[in-house]
Amino acid sequence: MTAIPAPALPGRPHPLGSRLHAGGVSFSVYSGAAERIELLLYDHVDDVRPSRVIGLDPHRHRTWRYWHAFVPGLRVGQLYAYRAHGPWDPARGHRFDADKVLLDPYGRAVAMPSGWQREAACRPGRNDAQACKSVVADDNAYAWNGDTPLRRPFTQTVIYEAHVRGLTRHPSSGVDEMRRGTYAGLVEKIPYLVDLGVTAVELMPVFQHDTQDAPPGLVNYWGYSPLSFFAPHAGYATTPDRPLAVLDEFRDMVRACHRAGLEVILDVVFNHTHEGGEGGPTCSWRGLDNDTYYLLDEGGHYANYSGCGNTLNGNHSVVRRMILDSLRYWVRVMHVDGFRFDLASIFSRDERGVPMADPPLLWDIESDPVLAGTKLIAEAWDAAGLYQVGSFIGERWKEWNGRFRDDVRAFVRGDAGRVRALADRILGSPDLYGARPREPAQSINFVTSHDGFTLEDLVSYNAKRNEANLEGNRDGSDDNLSWNCGGPEHEGPTGDAAVLALRTRQVKNLLAINVLSLGTPMLLMGDEMRRTQGGNNNAWCQDNETSWLDWTLLERHAEIHRFVRGLIRIRNLRESVRRDHRLTLAELMARVKVQLHGVRVGQPDTSAESRSLAVTAWSLSGDLLMHFAMNAYWEPLDFELPALPGRATTPWRRVLDSSRPSPHDLVDLAEADAVSGPTLRVEPRSVVVLFAQVALPVLVDVAEAAPAA
Repeated sequence: MTAIPAPALPGRPHPLGSRLHAGGVSFSVYSGAAERIELLLYDHVDDVRPSRVIGLDPHRHRTWRYWHAFVPGLRVGQLYAYRAHGPWDPARGHRFDADKVLLDPYGRAVAMPSGWQREAACRPGRNDAQACKSVVADDNAYAWNGDTPLRRPFTQTVIYEAHVRGLTRHPSSGVDEMRRGTYAGLVEKIPYLVDLGVTAVELMPVFQHDTQDAPPGLVNYWGYSPLSFFAPHAGYATTPDRPLAVLDEFRDMVRACHRAGLEVILDVVFNHTHEGGEGGPTCSWRGLDNDTYYLLDEGGHYANYSGCGNTLNGNHSVVRRMILDSLRYWVRVMHVDGFRFDLASIFSRDERGVPMADPPLLWDIESDPVLAGTKLIAEAWDAAGLYQVGSFIGERWKEWNGRFRDDVRAFVRGDAGRVRALADRILGSPDLYGARPREPAQSINFVTSHDGFTLEDLVSYNAKRNEANLEGNRDGSDDNLSWNCGGPEHEGPTGDAAVLALRTRQVKNLLAINVLSLGTPMLLMGDEMRRTQGGNNNAWCQDNETSWLDWTLLERHAEIHRFVRGLIRIRNLRESVRRDHRLTLAELMARVKVQLHGVRVGQPDTSAESRSLAVTAWSLSGDLLMHFAMNAYWEPLDFELPALPGRATTPWRRVLDSSRPSPHDLVDLAEADAVSGPTLRVEPRSVVVLFAQVALPVLVDVAEAAPAA
């Protein structure tokens, strides 16, 4: 005789999502406009019908706009979803479809059916067997063994932007085939990352995302198409068909990174979802409460400030709480160290899309006590033209500095009129961040990221090569500030020795300025071994060797790998990096007594024709004097050297010279050649770094120990 399951009890509206209790599981979901909600329970993810349908009575199972129930006897691992009944009235913002299986917006894990079909959620009719299901999980069912987020100061941080799958998916990765492209595969590369010298991995989206949100025959590889804001992507696990094991494998990765001293920063996408525009799938938010979750115009059409078909209504109270709850979950339960917010300027828009002076969501994130120790990084622009680099709100937010990328690229390429901008960029962008008290690490400095050319392609192509994306080469930026270091005949791979040598030098120049400038440096995965995408500057849909890191490049380009390791060592000599001094940018500039020069000491040339700049600065402790000379001109230049103070214990020593062959291009301070004479010859398109050691006077305050050079 089949046992009759116990009836569902009313339950409570809090907490949202599903929660395990001693006698069963509680469920709660928000829907303001639904007339009726059904909780669906499944035995297997591929089932064409639920094993049990629990109708939520509006009188017993609803409190205000929250639908809730307690179901006795359920356990961890239970598959579930929802159906929402309500009006189909797009002009008023309602798009209910009672045939569609809907994920729980707060679901901790996602079960992917073998026949998952994005298209089945777009067309009329039931889609049970093709739909994802949420999975009941226990937030406390993991042994962290004392692990906590590292909370390293930005002043001591070097970020490595990586893709979980792309890092180890290539057969050359040396990772066992079952672990390639997974969280476990990343763990095997932790020793490599530590040896390189980076302190944080910034992972491209690891929220469960829709890989089918791409042109036919291609894959959404980057992951900027979220299905869930709480569940880690199952496709990056060694056992993707075991949702609870996915949670553990992700946490194993975080714990292993922390043990090695690496922070884990997540690239999070709260500006849109995979449901897209009017013709997109109904998988969760759209089917539960479209008018609440998305920005709509007066006719019910989706606002598209994300460039991806829809825009999340982030400053609505319910959506704002969901985003905050997600961030808290990833910190409390998954132990991540910080977040990089994709298209963060969208969070400034109100429900009509108008930018606000004091956006509630951004202030909530900044002031939330659970997030107080986490890194917050904003991509301070959106796809509709709102650009807030240098003006993003708050005190804690750091910013991806797109101006740094563009100005450094242009200077190194040899463009005219870029010296003044370069000076600002290498000094922490005081023109952007000097008006308010901001740390020197405010600027996240990068010359390449996932979005655009790799470093190798930046010096190898004048134009993008995106034909493989099946959009007629129309996608991706046309303004890359790139140069192939030769003529039209040298576009891409070439055998010309002179062009190849210049490309190597330009790679070193870009890396040196990026790593040694004031701010927080970020490196793109594989740039340290000259990874190429064959000129594709928008490889979002290329889940293949175009995007995967080819580890054979490590041996082939050992010279660049060695150079990057050395750059990070040089950076760590600076007192401003080794200590969390908590100085603002203005305070730091006063303490280190920066001086700008041209080819003549104290006379920086910022004219349109100038392509050279030199900078002298002291370490905070006053025992190290540093001189940087940059020549983007196509002929050698002789730079006057500033005189050393009488307390100098060494002459100027050439620690870095990008024109020299390896291993003489970068050496330890103790092994560096002395530079004699009043001038320094800097070869064409080169960067030179000199250090000199200075004795500290006895009983003199460190703050007074660094006189002007």
